[in-house]
Amino acid sequence: MNKRRPPGAVTLSKLLSLAGALLGLVLLTGAVSPASASASAPAASASAASASAAAVRAVRTIRYDASGSAEFQADVDEGARIWNERVQSVQFTPGTPADVVVYADDGWPRTQPAGLGRGTVWMGRQAVQEGHYPPRIAAHELGHILGLPDDRTGLCEDLMSGASAGTGCRNPNPNPAEIAEVEANFQNGVARVAAGALLTEEPAAARR
Repeated sequence: MNKRRPPGAVTLSKLLSLAGALLGLVLLTGAVSPASASASAPAASASAASASAAAVRAVRTIRYDASGSAEFQADVDEGARIWNERVQSVQFTPGTPADVVVYADDGWPRTQPAGLGRGTVWMGRQAVQEGHYPPRIAAHELGHILGLPDDRTGLCEDLMSGASAGTGCRNPNPNPAEIAEVEANFQNGVARVAAGALLTEEPAAARR
């Protein structure tokens, strides 16, 4: 004779069926989802790639033509290289049509910006004849193109102190504050140098 189960008794098969149903519900609601974890990795990689591409697009290329800078062409190239190695938002490259044209003449070095990243530079021989360092002159004048004004502190570590640092100064490199200002100029599209202003290294006494 078969024994009758008490009312409400739970069989092993029912327990297994219930456990399977609970597991399916957990997977369906996403509480445990191996697939979602693996799917998030490509999404994160895509986001990183997108951010990297945006950073590359943010770099401003400034073409310069130093063919008219005579004996100073190598110094202009050196000044461009110095800035290229120190800033992220802008890069100088030789080429035409040029954003920046560089000449040589017998006056004092000077720059006339035509807007941020554009303008004309004169590598004046007067400063070199007095003993100033040509690569520093070139990097200083290109600093004006990047939106930096003169800052006549007399300190050699300040690139934009220019000739005020004296003929013994051989530093052609911008300091951290000057680098940060250039980065901000190109990120924000503004600078402290007005378009059309003539920025010259000629001593104030000689201009009177």
